[in-house]
Amino acid sequence: MASTDKHEIKMINGTVLLMKKTPLDLGSSQVLAPHENYEILGHKVILQLVSSVHGDQGKTLKGKLGNPSHLRDENKSGSESKFCVTLEWDHEVLGAPGAFIIKNLNTSEFYLKSLTLEASDPSLDTVQFVCNSWVYPAEKYKSDRIFFVNQAWLPSETPAALRVYREEELLTLRGNGTGKLEEWDRVYDYDCYNDLGDPDNGPLYARPVLGGSVEYPYPRRGRTGRPPSKADPNSESRLPQIASFAIYVPRDEKFSPVKMTDVLSNAQKAIAQVFAPQLAALGNLSLNEFNSFEDVLKVYEPGTPGFLKYPTPHVIREEKSAWMSDEEFGRETLAGLNPVCITALKEFPLTSKLDPKTFGDQTSKITREQIQNQLDGMTIEEAMEVNRLFILNYHDIVMPYARKVNTSHSKIYATRTVLFLQKDGTLKPLAIELSLPHPDGDQLGAISKVFTPAENGVEGALWQIAKAFVAINDSGVHQLLSHWLRTHASVEPFVIAANRQLSMLHPVYKLLHPHFRDTMHINALARQAVLNAGGIVEKTVFPGPLSMELTSIAYRDWVFPDQALPAELVKRGVAVEDPSSKHGVRLLIEDYPYAVDGLEIWSAIKSWVNEYISLYYKSDDMLQKDTELQAWWKELREVGHGDKKDEPWWPKMQTRQELIDSVTIIIWMASALHAAVNFGQYPYGGFAPNRPGMSRRLIPEPGTPEYEELKVNPVKGYLKTITPQFQTLIGISALEVLSTHTSDEIYLGQRDSAEWTKDKEALQAFERFGKKLAQIEENISMMNNDKKWKNRTGPVKMPYTLLYPTSEPGLTAKGIPNSISI
Repeated sequence: MASTDKHEIKMINGTVLLMKKTPLDLGSSQVLAPHENYEILGHKVILQLVSSVHGDQGKTLKGKLGNPSHLRDENKSGSESKFCVTLEWDHEVLGAPGAFIIKNLNTSEFYLKSLTLEASDPSLDTVQFVCNSWVYPAEKYKSDRIFFVNQAWLPSETPAALRVYREEELLTLRGNGTGKLEEWDRVYDYDCYNDLGDPDNGPLYARPVLGGSVEYPYPRRGRTGRPPSKADPNSESRLPQIASFAIYVPRDEKFSPVKMTDVLSNAQKAIAQVFAPQLAALGNLSLNEFNSFEDVLKVYEPGTPGFLKYPTPHVIREEKSAWMSDEEFGRETLAGLNPVCITALKEFPLTSKLDPKTFGDQTSKITREQIQNQLDGMTIEEAMEVNRLFILNYHDIVMPYARKVNTSHSKIYATRTVLFLQKDGTLKPLAIELSLPHPDGDQLGAISKVFTPAENGVEGALWQIAKAFVAINDSGVHQLLSHWLRTHASVEPFVIAANRQLSMLHPVYKLLHPHFRDTMHINALARQAVLNAGGIVEKTVFPGPLSMELTSIAYRDWVFPDQALPAELVKRGVAVEDPSSKHGVRLLIEDYPYAVDGLEIWSAIKSWVNEYISLYYKSDDMLQKDTELQAWWKELREVGHGDKKDEPWWPKMQTRQELIDSVTIIIWMASALHAAVNFGQYPYGGFAPNRPGMSRRLIPEPGTPEYEELKVNPVKGYLKTITPQFQTLIGISALEVLSTHTSDEIYLGQRDSAEWTKDKEALQAFERFGKKLAQIEENISMMNNDKKWKNRTGPVKMPYTLLYPTSEPGLTAKGIPNSISI
């Protein structure tokens, strides 16, 4: 605000917007008293402005405080309330306000959205505080709640009168590292994944602690401080399932009441499928079997008694059986829900990286004769040389678990699938290898079967089942690694470290904060009810109780710089570095929808980050001297991803380019990468025959009754092999929830407030970012309508829209939320 006449005290009028807590905010004790009725009383809310110019004369030099004022009720509409406040402010003595302290003397919390200050003198500027935080009764807090003006400052550039407040707020957010954390706490702290098992429920529910050991490295998760279990002091005790929504995360990380309402509504089917006993009486169908594809389709048709109805998955909306084609099988490696695993084939025969001392000879049994005649006249070496051969290779990650899995009700093969890039840009599967450990011991190597394409008879039926086993491998790797590990789990340490070390005034915090929304809460709910021992993942994904252990083994190979999309594509051999190409890499599969759209989104994000960072860091020296930024990066490496703290590949965070590259990767993982591997789950996997998660039996052997049945009824044989009906219904119920956008979603290029920063240059750069994304949307639509690009719609006639930036609420198969919010 501009200066005024000497010692002239003027009145500042403020408008405060808040929402009271509602019974649907299940993240609090309010759920224990859902019928409680209360009002927020303005006279019990006290507000004081803090000077950003003049400090007290004491040692702390904290900004001087204005006189306290109480809120006055203005009007109320639904759960949102508007209050007014009038504050005395001596501009000569106090200067411009830079923060305010608020005390809530009500008995209940409220959600403070914003404070807007307007001086009675029209020559003075309006001051905006965007708060978006919960304010608990003062008796719950160990310190005053403070909110800062909507400005971005590096630590060294922060007005002296605000620096101590800035530092104290970070100390509050870090906590003291001890004790059980309560719902009103705002503490961000770390812990290992020691809460997945439930050893107090018996040894079958015990699970290893992930993180903090050489054997089981893992990213850290948010600490809750619950006491240890009785049976195992290294494992944290668990909440009862009925109390899942009361799991601790820092208060501002909880879902909003609007989102909670949507999630609960969307989850009704999943809860009913898991817990409803009437599943045992589903009309005339056996509980364990679908007898035909028509039986499966009845799940989606209205009016059939006994079933909860599901939306028709996109993959069967236009064509009911096209999912079975080899072309669609190949297309989904490039444009399906897991388009991040296909790699270039660079050797033949295929070898393994598994230790031969432990696993013997794991060399592929796919022979030259089995694929040579399918290469348009080329030799295998010629096809590899011109980048026409690719592989979906799950052999090494599955084989160490195959023996354990196959002693359970679930059956699995380790798979290798060789694909050929045809002249029309589509991928044709040439051979599928299904491998098992040698029955006499792992050290004796693998026993393998190889299948090649066939359309008719028992060979055609076996080929379809072989593809199903590949899909089962792919589904497990997708859900556990591509989705959970590489987005949800890997991003959470960045969320925790940022809140502990970067003030809300820090420009990098303001840049990243929207990309962390709801992530800690959805991850906590996943640990409580999805990834836990006996939970949905273990019931529906092939490794079963070994699922999370497998993610830990895969984390050993996680490399932060390789999460950058261009680097990741080059590492998989599906692109090569090419400075003359638009994005610095050239795709070796031109019609690769995920990579084509992804590179456009990646480039837009990086351009925006570059513009924004350049506004605040004019030199590398400024970055090196930024105490908060350096503390953030140090803690992220040494604690958040502490099991990898000694890796040489970590950026040193000494240059602006390192910061730009790192922040771009974080935003990519939290937004576009997660969208690409999450929101296609129900559209593709909601029809279980297309994406089975488990198998009940191995492939039928000649001379067995199962083999004879396959000759007579190949469809029934297929359905008897893949996930049974009960697990199918659990699985697709969960996928529907995970694939649905809530009504309060905020998408890439959007913010929850137009005044998210006061810096006009930043707002202009953000506007340019939004326009780039809008142009990308138009380009995606045009490519999807161009018949030249066969992989963009495929035989199922399903356009590739998973990287289309915006979306409506619901099950849309498009839209890139800012954050991992579901």
